[in-house]
Amino acid sequence: MSIFDDGTPLSEDPRSRADPTTSRRPLGQRVGGWAIAVAAVIGLLFALLPSPYVIEQPGPVYDTLGVAERGDQEIPLIEIPDEETFPTEGELNLLTVTVLGRPGQTPNWLDVLGAWFDRTRSAVPVDAIFPPGLSDADRDAQNEAAMVDSQQDAIAAALVELGYDFPREVTVAGIVEGSPAEGVLEEGDVIAEVNGVPVHAIEELREAVRRNGTDTPANLVVVRDGAEETVAVTPIERDDAVVLGVGVRMRYEFPVDVTLQLDNVGGPSAGMMFALGIVDKLTPGAMTGGEIVAGTGTIDSAGEVGAIGGIRQKLWGAEEAGAEWFLAPESNCAEVTGHVPDGMTVFAISTLDEARSIVEAVGDDADTSGFASCAAS
Repeated sequence: MSIFDDGTPLSEDPRSRADPTTSRRPLGQRVGGWAIAVAAVIGLLFALLPSPYVIEQPGPVYDTLGVAERGDQEIPLIEIPDEETFPTEGELNLLTVTVLGRPGQTPNWLDVLGAWFDRTRSAVPVDAIFPPGLSDADRDAQNEAAMVDSQQDAIAAALVELGYDFPREVTVAGIVEGSPAEGVLEEGDVIAEVNGVPVHAIEELREAVRRNGTDTPANLVVVRDGAEETVAVTPIERDDAVVLGVGVRMRYEFPVDVTLQLDNVGGPSAGMMFALGIVDKLTPGAMTGGEIVAGTGTIDSAGEVGAIGGIRQKLWGAEEAGAEWFLAPESNCAEVTGHVPDGMTVFAISTLDEARSIVEAVGDDADTSGFASCAAS
């Protein structure tokens, strides 16, 4: 065998006689690189898997004083054909939330991660929006029914605010099996009084039952088949509430024909803004003074404003629509704090009368510092 003069075989590269550990470093680096690549692929595959969340984001904004598109037509959201109405200015915007995903078609983890870092969106457990055991058709029907009921309540609240007198009846829509109301109340009964106090709204009935408590019977005046009678029902506590064990709904006989038109939007949260729009149309002068005012909240016929969901997304939807004034249910203020867009004033509302006073003050460019607000920090 031929060799070099240092004794190295001809077939051997002298560079290979270096420290053997140097030949292993590239291999270790290659293994580490492969491990990182595999981990990245696994992470990406996991990120693309469906998550147990859906994403809430700002939805369309509707001006209750304006029009909506239906096919190739524009129709007013509020129509009052048989009464004198007055010109309006500015906007009274109701707000919506769009939900991305549904059971079986939820966003992937990458989308959820993006929502967590996006202040305008929220990731919410899918069961919180789509209760288990409730079909899509049933859920849509419930949301549609809630919107219809809220529109009727909004009309009633507006007419009460304007001084109209008309029948407002709390009607028994169903009775819970095994409840104290079973065998005492009947479906279709109108609950007119509780312990001598008239009730004209569902929240008034609930408050009267709460005041009665569970220790003594509540004396109810009901109208059944056109005749009044008095019955006694002892409330019980269920799910941290004092209840009679009935489902109720409102029935009205309006003295004014009001039509509210809004397609493909469900739920009760538009009630307050619809009521404000009706009041504005039926009273002289432009309530907003040309300002853009947005808001949200349920309402009952007595004008009580209640909590809603998705308020953070609605705040950002209002900002996108150019609103500097926002009407929020007082009971939602804790969710608002720290999430108010720059330049926006958020008022805490508990009644329609309060909301009306605030909008009128905004429209008159008056001092609004005396009204309750949801803190911005």
